[in-house]
Amino acid sequence: MWQVSISTDAAGESAATDLLERLVSSPSVFSNALTGSVVVTAYPKRLPPRLHATLADALKTASGKPRIVIKPLPRRNWAESWKRHFKAIEVGTRLLVKPGWIKTRPRPGQRVVILDPGLSFGTGNHPTTLFCLQRIAQFRRPETAQSFLDVGTGSGILAIAAAKLGYAPVLAFDNDPEAVRTATKNVKKNRVQPRVVLRRGDLNRWPLRARRRYDLVCANVTADLLLRHAKKIRNLVRPGGRLVVAGILAREFPEVSESLHRINLTLETSKVMSNW
Repeated sequence: MWQVSISTDAAGESAATDLLERLVSSPSVFSNALTGSVVVTAYPKRLPPRLHATLADALKTASGKPRIVIKPLPRRNWAESWKRHFKAIEVGTRLLVKPGWIKTRPRPGQRVVILDPGLSFGTGNHPTTLFCLQRIAQFRRPETAQSFLDVGTGSGILAIAAAKLGYAPVLAFDNDPEAVRTATKNVKKNRVQPRVVLRRGDLNRWPLRARRRYDLVCANVTADLLLRHAKKIRNLVRPGGRLVVAGILAREFPEVSESLHRINLTLETSKVMSNW
């Protein structure tokens, strides 16, 4: 077993991920919201010939001055090694997100979200996920009925957090069947399956006129999806509700913001973390 890692920044993440996917195997992405650093790592059983030279040549002009590390991994340790990248995350005083192997105890009043990531799904470490978690906690009004929709649920972390904080009903969907399977497992592990409805769904097939609208909608998706489906996503928000969008690189924000403004959405707040 081998560990192949590329250290870069947010702007170089996509190139590094695509490269390892093509040359080695499906990688994991670990982001540090404080430093802006990104580590993309794959764990192949065998290495292609001249891999380091091939990666170095392909990354010559890549952003972030990428650093390549290739090392053998003792078989007994490889499945545990990536766990070192994950830590418990406090989202204000209301949420604690952590993998099951971390023993951090919640503060009084904190709801706990347990997420044990597979090699393709994170636990809230990415800046875009953290931003959404902060908004979900901020907009929750105790003793008030509030519905929640998670567009592009991934691991299900946002839907689980919303259910833990008292949003109901909670609907989450994703186009990737593997994401839906992973989210379903995480929903069961957190014992919120009666309150979270998970579906496989494609924004391309979502109707322009929504059958149901929600008090809070989170769309943590790519900028191109937001631009292409802005009206559909807006129509999922009920009058007086809020839309949280993420997954947007800082350089993409002006175009996305202008697009949303044209369909009568008002920007309340924005935040840049690690170029996102």
